[in-house]
Amino acid sequence: MKRIKEYKKIFKVEGPINLKELKTSYRGLVKEWHPDKFQDQEKKDEAEVMSTQIIDGYHFLVSIAPETKAANLDAYKTTITEFQVSDWHHKSMLLEVTFTDGNKYEYFGVSKILFGKFVNAKSMNNFGKRNIFNSFTYRKSMKASAIV
Repeated sequence: MKRIKEYKKIFKVEGPINLKELKTSYRGLVKEWHPDKFQDQEKKDEAEVMSTQIIDGYHFLVSIAPETKAANLDAYKTTITEFQVSDWHHKSMLLEVTFTDGNKYEYFGVSKILFGKFVNAKSMNNFGKRNIFNSFTYRKSMKASAIV
């Protein structure tokens, strides 16, 4: 959640993310913070850090935008209903779940207590569907690898 708030602050986004407004803001920030715009090395270094943060933030916010989630909803539902949880990691309110189809999703705001219940559930998939997968802000963090 902290990461979401930080990126929204950079782009001055309040409430739900609108992709058109985000793209406009992104373009303006990239122009403002482009390293080639600065002559002073210290300012140039600061601009490089800021431009990297802007690019990362843009891609992150696009991945959790309602429009992006709506476009990928069918694939997400297929993953959480037809495939099993194969791996998971939890660190400071972020739960990362890998499914047997190779897709990996991040769920934001998952407490340590809820994570403990998830790990100890008789069926992690059923518990996840009831309490996590459809309840928390999520994003796809890794696409399934092509099987050769």
